[in-house]
Amino acid sequence: MSDQSALHYYRYRISRDPKRLIAWFNDNWAHNRKLRFASYLGGVAVVMLVLAWATLGRNLPDAESLLEYETPLPTVVRGIDGEIVHTYARERRVQLQYVDFPDRLIEAYLSAEDKTFFSHGGVDITGTANAAIDYVTKFGSGERAVGGSTITQQVAKNLLLGDEYSITRKLKEMILATRIESVLTKEEILELYLNEIPLGRRSFGVQAAARAYFDKDVGDLDLHEMAFLAILPKAPERYGRERYRDLAIVRRNFVLDQMVANDFISSEEGAAAKRMDLGLVQQRSTRSADAGYFLEEVRRQLIDEFGETADDGRNSVYSGGLWVRTSLDTELQDAARDALRAQLISYHGNRGFTGPIATLNPDNGNLTSQLASSNISINYRDWRVGVVTAPGRIGFTDGTEFALSGGPASLGPGDVVAAAPSGTGYAIRGVPEVSGAFLAEAPQTGRILAMQGGFDSRLGSFNRATQALRQPGSTIKPFVYAAALDQGMTPATQVPDQTFCVWQGANLGEKCFRNFGGGGGGVHTMRWGLEQSRNLMTVHIADDTGMDNVINTIDRVGIGEYEPYYSFALGAGDTTVARMVNAYAALANWGRQNAGSVIDYVQDRDGRVIFRTDARDCSGCNMEEWDGQPMPRFDVSGRQVLDPRTAFQMVHMLQGVVTRGTAVRLRSLELPLFGKTGTTNGPTNAWFVGGSPEIVAGMYVGFDQPRNLGGWVQGGNTAGPIMKRFIEATKDRWTAEDFVAPPGVRMVKIDRRSGKRVFDGTPSGDPTAAIIWEAFKPDTEPPRATRSDAIAAKRNEILELIRRGRQGATSAAANGRGDEPSDFVEDQGGIY
Repeated sequence: MSDQSALHYYRYRISRDPKRLIAWFNDNWAHNRKLRFASYLGGVAVVMLVLAWATLGRNLPDAESLLEYETPLPTVVRGIDGEIVHTYARERRVQLQYVDFPDRLIEAYLSAEDKTFFSHGGVDITGTANAAIDYVTKFGSGERAVGGSTITQQVAKNLLLGDEYSITRKLKEMILATRIESVLTKEEILELYLNEIPLGRRSFGVQAAARAYFDKDVGDLDLHEMAFLAILPKAPERYGRERYRDLAIVRRNFVLDQMVANDFISSEEGAAAKRMDLGLVQQRSTRSADAGYFLEEVRRQLIDEFGETADDGRNSVYSGGLWVRTSLDTELQDAARDALRAQLISYHGNRGFTGPIATLNPDNGNLTSQLASSNISINYRDWRVGVVTAPGRIGFTDGTEFALSGGPASLGPGDVVAAAPSGTGYAIRGVPEVSGAFLAEAPQTGRILAMQGGFDSRLGSFNRATQALRQPGSTIKPFVYAAALDQGMTPATQVPDQTFCVWQGANLGEKCFRNFGGGGGGVHTMRWGLEQSRNLMTVHIADDTGMDNVINTIDRVGIGEYEPYYSFALGAGDTTVARMVNAYAALANWGRQNAGSVIDYVQDRDGRVIFRTDARDCSGCNMEEWDGQPMPRFDVSGRQVLDPRTAFQMVHMLQGVVTRGTAVRLRSLELPLFGKTGTTNGPTNAWFVGGSPEIVAGMYVGFDQPRNLGGWVQGGNTAGPIMKRFIEATKDRWTAEDFVAPPGVRMVKIDRRSGKRVFDGTPSGDPTAAIIWEAFKPDTEPPRATRSDAIAAKRNEILELIRRGRQGATSAAANGRGDEPSDFVEDQGGIY
């Protein structure tokens, strides 16, 4: 048949056949009642379908919104070295591109869910009819009918409609599916489906599920593992449980058989895969550094900046897919955690059990389930947190229960305790009641490198490094001295170590200050007063400087805002470890202070930087071509809060605290360290703050509800060892490079005890040497002699001249001639 004759034939059939059908219909309409009834019924059905389609489809979500749909993704946190240290996620989600999904994995899902996916237009009529029949047969039984949904319909349900069980929702789903097919390609629909489908174990999408069930990426899955993932959409919370293992294997093998039937795999491959065990791994927590206090501070700041959920905006913490670079140094963090814990355990000593961590109510249900939902745990040696289920019995979150020994008789059901393996059971362990905090910072940038806000963040989220208000004690003194240096005093200024009393009014009477441990007397240099932490000298200095100047300096470095009372010069005001470390960091950075930060920058899911802590502008840094001018430079960061010379003088004096003062136990580290100890009345707090040019750290030990730590406790013997352990554990991170003096500082040899200038001798490495180098601002260094020394010298010279004159007169009389008096050479050194 020619092309022309074929065309003529089809035109003839198209025009002739409908005419014959219409003629038949007219001939039978009048006398065929069944035809008329069927026609009326069909017409009504069509009208109703059109009306339902128009009514249900009128207010449906716009399918085109899927073109801009973004998968809710968790926030990924990286440390200072770029390695992932944590993920903020309430669901496991990982977004992949279509090309990232293995072909066999796609084929497994098509075989399990929608084998005609690439040929239908969004709705599978056969599958829908089967679902309708199943719905009718199960109507009223309470049993849920099979869905009959295509992959496109599941995308419509999961992303646009929700999981309501009703005929109306199913019709809406079908309408939306046809619209989606007109908007997205098949590959785009599959990509959405495989990234969004809920698959159990809080996993959404196949990559997250592959990690949750097999601890693998999708590209590393074996065939039987891919088939297992493909069965999960039917019952995501069932097939992953051990009790339904046999059902899971039956369903997995069915999927493998379907893959064979669809010619996706060979029968041999299917048989080999069916012989494999499920191979599921135990549920694992997401990868995270042991830095709970640090990471919680990051989370809090991110929520303040971007919001928590998708309702708060595109870049929210739990759905925005942010990438966050932090300043967390995991090596320093581990050392900080271990150093603080070791000291808390050491102080706790043999005190044993000090009470339950928490108490659960047995009336509220299963105790181990309550414990699991409480998120209370511990990461220390082989300790575990459990709940007393009965006298002498302890239960854990995994449902296991053991005998418990070592607990007091007062323990009862519901008490949450720490325990360690002992024999065939567990023995109770005492979590230290005393607590404390540790924070380390880089002074040149303000980046917080490590933060430990207590024994373990799993026991409670209260961060003592940033939230606990404590009295800093003598660690405040360097800023009292800094105010004095700004007012004209020098490290060699003589200050009385004598009683200081102040009249407080008729109601309070007279207040007299004293040194820690009593004692006092004499006059000493400012350096000596700081090294030995003399309270009386500090109050005298504060009085001579003016308390207004003192509190202004303390406020300027960010420690706190206080009233001009002398007690604040001795550390009676409340502050935090974070503030104290940041203030000391300014001392180590020539008086320039950078705000403490835990976040370097934040990128959105597309890689764009949307937040930077260092907001300095670098004009010309991004020029396309070099303009021949000097290389662009960033401005200096931070703000100048102290005179650079004053800051260095304080650091130089505080090095003496380590060399021969109250922090002398750190001297054995043989590093150029500066720092100050602190002990508050009681004592209730023991402090140390200090460090090197690169790392400044601060720490305290004390009870959360302040009470006496014991008369023997001092900052040097309780907080100082924390710093020592921290440095010893990270010795490779500490250099022997000393602090560098800023311009305008003169290093002068003086006598350490008297503060007088020395011209003979050389300072040695002996910490107790009489001669030392001291830092002075220009024209403030001590003269060669004091006024009293000059007067005494002048008196001696006059007496010597008189004696010589008398001797000369006697000799001249004897010899008949007289000598000229010798020339008088005045001391060129100035006097004051």
